[in-house]
Amino acid sequence: MKATPCNSNPQLQEKVAEFAEVLKTQAHHLGSHGLSEQEFYNSGLFRGAVEQIRGEYSATMKPKRAFVSHVLNHMVDKGFIRDWLSAGSKNRHDYSVTLNNGKTAVIELKGAMDGNNTNIFSRPPHADEFIVWSIASSPTSDPAKNLWSGIHTRLSAEMIDRNQRIDGVVLWDWVCGTLSRPCPKVLNDPSRLTVIGPYSLPPPCIYMFPATIPSPRNNPSPAPQTCHSVGIIDALHRCFGGHDEEVHSVHFSTRYEGSDIQRKTRIELDGQLRRESKFTSIKRD
Repeated sequence: MKATPCNSNPQLQEKVAEFAEVLKTQAHHLGSHGLSEQEFYNSGLFRGAVEQIRGEYSATMKPKRAFVSHVLNHMVDKGFIRDWLSAGSKNRHDYSVTLNNGKTAVIELKGAMDGNNTNIFSRPPHADEFIVWSIASSPTSDPAKNLWSGIHTRLSAEMIDRNQRIDGVVLWDWVCGTLSRPCPKVLNDPSRLTVIGPYSLPPPCIYMFPATIPSPRNNPSPAPQTCHSVGIIDALHRCFGGHDEEVHSVHFSTRYEGSDIQRKTRIELDGQLRRESKFTSIKRD
């Protein structure tokens, strides 16, 4: 079973592969470089251009921040949160949200969660709540693979080893519900889409973590929270029409194996197992 109901579109993946092959073999016909076919491919011009484009897409946060701004402004306008602000580049988190009850929720923005950048986060002292929001906006990314890698391989190890509590993960961006990433929540009920500016959004995918940090000796298997017990997730869930049975519960179990701390991750949806790991050791350099 997969950790998320999201699917990448296999037909699109095939078209991307086909177009990539055409581009690799026909790129020398493009532009006005004045080189022969052999000169073109030997020059490094094609590879350099591809790497530059890839770097530009990877480096820029503008589309992601524009998306988050639209979402949070919509939540303010609809009365689900009081206010929000960008934390700025000097902080180790991205957004602070003032909830309607006056509490502060902090959001850490991540990409696809399958890279080392996912390990870089710090729950600030002023945070009443702390969540990770994954924006995996590449149309060809595999959301299920990336999410599992992020939660089990990366976040669980950082939480346990560095004593960093995370209240939940949100997997959600503007590709959700499109041809690139069909969403089962809206396939049979398009009325569940929420239109905000240029986006038509299905309800977010939510993964609830325990309220306490797992510890082999004192707290080996804490229960996940409900979405309604974490204010920022509850607000997202209600604002965008989520159903309670669509919220995932993430269970972490810990134990000692010799001198190693091991953890096991289990993800459930509406009481049904979606994916489970074996006990694996937390490796630190």
